[in-house]
Amino acid sequence: MVFDWFRKGNKPAAKLAAPASSSTELSDEMHGEIKRFCAEGDKQANVKQFAAALTLYWRAFDLLPEPKTDWVAGTWVLAAIGDANFLGGDFEAGRDNLTSAMHYPDAIGNPFLHLRLGQCQFELGALERAADELSRAYMGAGAEIFSKDDPKYFEFLKTRLQRPESGQW
Repeated sequence: MVFDWFRKGNKPAAKLAAPASSSTELSDEMHGEIKRFCAEGDKQANVKQFAAALTLYWRAFDLLPEPKTDWVAGTWVLAAIGDANFLGGDFEAGRDNLTSAMHYPDAIGNPFLHLRLGQCQFELGALERAADELSRAYMGAGAEIFSKDDPKYFEFLKTRLQRPESGQW
């Protein structure tokens, strides 16, 4: 589900498991287990079984060595958790988990994370925060990032941004 937003160029996902501050990587076994739990979580999320998905994502997250904030894998696992929270309608948990994800490597500037965090903020009535996060998503990925979700988020964002000179969003 969310992993494509974390691939950089043609790097395999295993390389994205390295901590931000060292050259050490997760063992192949541990990385494989994390990916397996996340893939199973994605299957559950795809059939709208968000509680089951969250259980699997949290199992993946629990496998990360301390400090968890050093690992890019922590970013994408928390992204999956926040996504499942959002899709399941638990906007407060989504906001909290996606905000936590922002303390992990490669999170700030990731359009998907900003989109989901902005959507959670919107649903919670924190419209200034929502506008900020949704703007970051738009700046990072353009209008296309809004195409698979309710149009209300992009319509809201348009009320907060100046129209481009081209007249097109």
